Amino acid sequence: MSAKFRSPLHQAKGWGSAKSGTDHFWWQRVTAVILALLVPYIVFLLAHIGGSDADSLRETIAKPWNAIIFTVFAIALFWHAKLGLQVVIEDYVHDRAMHLALRILLILGSLVGVLSAIYAIARIAMTA
Repeated sequence: MSAKFRSPLHQAKGWGSAKSGTDHFWWQRVTAVILALLVPYIVFLLAHIGGSDADSLRETIAKPWNAIIFTVFAIALFWHAKLGLQVVIEDYVHDRAMHLALRILLILGSLVGVLSAIYAIARIAMTA
């Protein structure tokens, strides 16, 4: 790119594209579509078994199709939340140490959340 097309700030700092914005954008949309498709099913399912006892709830979640849907939902939910919170951190946290600490906490929190959800779903599915 010619120097005459660069902004003064770009010329001063020498920053270019991080080359990850498009992937981030698309994964945010993909997870949003997955969630938009799964949320009505999950809400309907939970409303349908709303007054049931714990054993019927376990049996419903333990059905293979439902366990798969809940697992995909958990993965998409935590991934979507991680991507969204990552943008907030990148846009609004300017202190480098705080930025790094929050990004690490976000990754660890997302991992703990999704692994806990998958463990819970698998445990319900295996013991029902």
